[in-house]
Amino acid sequence: IGPIDDEAAGIIHVLTCGPVDDGKSTLIGRLLWDVADLPEDARAAVSESRLPDGGLDLSRLVDGLAAEREQGITIDIAWRYFDAGARRYVIIDRPGHEQYTRNMAPGASHADVAIMLVDARHGVKPQTRRHAAILGLLGVRRVILTVNKMDLVGGNEARFREIEAEFRALTSRFAFDNAAAIPVIATTGDNVARSSSCMSWYEGPTLIEQLNRTALHRPAEAASFRMPVQIVVRRAPDFRGLAGTGSSGSIVIGSAVLDSASGRTARGRRIATMDGDLQVARRGQAVVLQLDRVLDIARGAVLTTPDQPLKRVTQLDARLFWMAEAPFDPGRRLLLRTATDLVPLSAARVTAKLDLETLGEIE
Repeated sequence: IGPIDDEAAGIIHVLTCGPVDDGKSTLIGRLLWDVADLPEDARAAVSESRLPDGGLDLSRLVDGLAAEREQGITIDIAWRYFDAGARRYVIIDRPGHEQYTRNMAPGASHADVAIMLVDARHGVKPQTRRHAAILGLLGVRRVILTVNKMDLVGGNEARFREIEAEFRALTSRFAFDNAAAIPVIATTGDNVARSSSCMSWYEGPTLIEQLNRTALHRPAEAASFRMPVQIVVRRAPDFRGLAGTGSSGSIVIGSAVLDSASGRTARGRRIATMDGDLQVARRGQAVVLQLDRVLDIARGAVLTTPDQPLKRVTQLDARLFWMAEAPFDPGRRLLLRTATDLVPLSAARVTAKLDLETLGEIE
């Protein structure tokens, strides 16, 4: 099985977020309509579905659930794919309604860049700030603010600059290191995939141009070999291999391998895959590694190189995004999920909480 290398493949994951009714589904639908190679039946279905003003109902390209189409809101996370030039985009459309705020976390955990959408009439809302806080919490550092429905404010530059200034305050609060603001009209496509003729004062990039400028995530070139063990594979008469997917670095046959738990070492004897044996296993490849001697290794172990072993700890500090219906209870037994293992926690203590209304910390 070959490696899934987003950098080499030119794949970028884009999260869309913003308050309900600000036009996320329409914006994504416009991107797909103008840029993607849509099937003819999909274009025909949209062409036959018109809005009251006669315009195309582009949200139908995104909202797949019947309840979403009936209510005109996004309920579940939707994943859409399209190619633009040498890049493939994975669009992660998450719900904007306050009721579904926590649904944003799974999508944000995959995102390389986020598109934050606001309605030009209403500007930055409390829900916008909540979304910015969640992006900051989950480590998304590249953000594009799209100020939608500019036609409803007459394409007014002063209004756009006012919203842009509020956005800049958020970028400094949550340390976004790459941020841009773009005025758009999703229904007509102004500044989405083509420059707008009714907002000639704006001289910046279109949304697709800004996405194309977004640098791909580049993992450290010299990262050390890491492979969490998924399962131990046995086959008669005496084959014993360790199956897993390399999370960083690479290993070649004959290289020394360290079991981070026991501290014992061995050497790689064979690297097996469904498509045959390999001489080298790289990050992202699912392989079965056979060692030259038997080590007591089970699911959950992490294989590394002896020169850069893992650091073992008994306690850690973390930022948590709590998604359960029940409030967090530090007295309840919790399990910590690692790559391929579950570890029981003996104790947990909350030192501060983030207030999503004020964006301040509560001790």
